[in-house]
This record gives sequence, structure tokens and C-alpha cells, in this order.
Amino acid sequence: MKLNITQPIAFFDLETTGVNVTSDRIVEICIIKVHPDGKEEKLIERINPQIEIPKESSEVHGIYQKDIENCPTFSQKAKEIAAFIGNSDLAGYNSNKFDVPVLAEEFLRAEKELGEKVDFNMSERRFVDVQNIFHKMEQRTLVAAYKFYCQKDLTNAHSAEADVIATYEVLKAQVEKYDELENNVDFLSEFSRQGNSKADFAGRLAFDENGKICYNFGKHKGKTVEHVAKTEAGYYGWMMTSDFPLYTKKVLKDEMEKIKLKNAENKVLRKQKEEEKLVSKLDALKSKFGK
Repeated sequence: MKLNITQPIAFFDLETTGVNVTSDRIVEICIIKVHPDGKEEKLIERINPQIEIPKESSEVHGIYQKDIENCPTFSQKAKEIAAFIGNSDLAGYNSNKFDVPVLAEEFLRAEKELGEKVDFNMSERRFVDVQNIFHKMEQRTLVAAYKFYCQKDLTNAHSAEADVIATYEVLKAQVEKYDELENNVDFLSEFSRQGNSKADFAGRLAFDENGKICYNFGKHKGKTVEHVAKTEAGYYGWMMTSDFPLYTKKVLKDEMEKIKLKNAENKVLRKQKEEEKLVSKLDALKSKFGK
């Protein structure tokens, strides 16, 4: 069957140096970009992570240090990858928890290394996590999902290309199998979401019932960033200098800038009101004394 999409959706998978979103790096990325008319484009790129690949990770995905020594870094390929993905929504297997946040970290690192912006905005995309749909429906793994939905054996698991092809085929089979799954990315993105409404990928920040960003851990859990900025100004600085994901820091920084702008605007409004009151008083005095 054909997915009912109104804009491109990029199915992607990452092989990495490890499973730490903050510190581990990409060694291979595979993307299959599917267009609304069904046309498919593929990009596969080996990446030099600029750090040592642990033996345990190499034994999982089969990519060793010698395989990436002459490969480009992510920064060198960042603009090309961003352009290939374009305005696509993103889909993957366990992607909301791992692949999407790792990709976000790499783009932010690339911007710092290049000293310029890379045109890739995570906030304007929808995310479909095939694993979350699968777990809500069947509670299995990708190998089992491929067997269950597609009646095929995933013989080359942990190869980025094999995994991303399987993920794409599984999502199409899921939509075809379950009547309750609507064939559109808005529904699939919402359905595959887990937990509360996270403001960042790591879940350190969340949206409260009023849509305001609040801290989602520690002593200020549940308190808005705006409230904590007033009661403990140093907390923001501590987070920005501590070992949190770059994307978490970006979301927090953007929120603080909005708060500062709002405060500045409120200050201007208060000044204007005070000036209006003063003018009103002067007018009243002039009227009283006939001047």
C-alpha cells in the first residue's frame, strides 16, 4: 500500500559509537525519503565520528575504526544531509528516543564547528516512531515486527540500510493491518508519541497544561522556566554549563530569550502607561487652572 502523506517523510537509521545521546557520534546514516507521489530517494553516508569507536559497538553494527578513517565528518556533510531531508517529517524505529535526538545533537555540533547556521529546524517537523506503534500494538522487536507484519526474515539486522528498509515496510504494513491507524502523518506522529509532552528530546523539559515550558526533573520539576528564572536565576546557568544534550540547552536558551523579550516588552508597556498617566494628570491640571 501507499502511505497517505502530504509532504515528504524521511525514514532514517543511525549507527553510532554508542547509546549516549549527549556524547556518542554517528558513524553511518541511511535515509529513504518518500514523496507524496510515492517516489523514493536514498542517501547512505559513512561518517568519521572523530572519536574512537568502542569494540562493543563495532561488533554490533560491523563498522570499525579502519572503515571510517578516510570518511568525511558530520560537519562536512551536514549541509548536504540537511538539504536532502529538506522539509520532510522524520520516521524511524526507536527514533523518538534515540535517532532523532542524536541527529539534533550532530547538527548543533556542526553549526558550532562550521561557525554558521545549518538549515535544519527540528521544531517544524512531525516524528513517527514505528517502534512505539509496534509496542502499543504487539510488544515486539524490529526483527519480530518484520516477520509479523511483512512475513520476511530480517537477515542483516543492525545494518543501517537493512533496518531503515524494514522500518519503512513495517509502517506501511501496520497502517494496512490496523483499521484504527489513520493513514496520515499527523495521526501516526501523535499515536507513536510516548509519555508526556516533551519540549526537548531528552525529556528534561516539558510543556505544562498551559503550554508553557517547565523543568521535568530535579528540585524544580513541574515549575516553569519563567518561574525558576525569577526565584533561582543561577539554575539556568548551571544547566547551560552542565552535561545536558545540546538540543536541551538550545530549547532552554530559546525559552529564556522569549522570557527576556516578554519582560522587556512589559517594561516598555509599563513605562508607556506611566507616561500616559503623567500626561493625563498634566492635562487635568491645565484644565483646572485654565492653562
